Amino acid sequence: MKFSPDQNAIAALLDEYKKAVYELQNTIRDVSTWELIQIVDAVTKNDECRSIQTVLTHVVSAGYSYCVYILNLKDPAIKRPAKKLLSSASEYRNELDNVLAFTYHTFINLKDSDIEEYDDDKKIFTSWGQKYDIEQIMEHAIVHILRHRRQIERFKTLV
Repeated sequence: MKFSPDQNAIAALLDEYKKAVYELQNTIRDVSTWELIQIVDAVTKNDECRSIQTVLTHVVSAGYSYCVYILNLKDPAIKRPAKKLLSSASEYRNELDNVLAFTYHTFINLKDSDIEEYDDDKKIFTSWGQKYDIEQIMEHAIVHILRHRRQIERFKTLV
């Protein structure tokens, strides 16, 4: 995506998001199908954090969700794709590419002046109960990937 002069902050956010996605894709490059599906944390109360597969499914779904939250500011009818368990690390790498493309598409018509919002009533209210402007939700999206990449790195040492 070619960024315009009024998209410098957006370009920076998307560059860091892409970097986080690429680092995650690299982390899972050598994950076998067996390693993908192994339950690593059987005691967690979070079903999305039991295996590399469930973590990746969560990361992909969240990636779409962040964009849909942003798109819903203009069109509340847009829905995120349904969650789906994939059967290989390669499939997850491809789906992460799709999330990245969807994210770039989400920002194509936004300007830097669109991403900061000080009025709480105009912010995105998330399913987990927090309010964000577009810049904040993308900062959250970046750190979300980083945290789960770290979790997967740890899981890889345990399977």
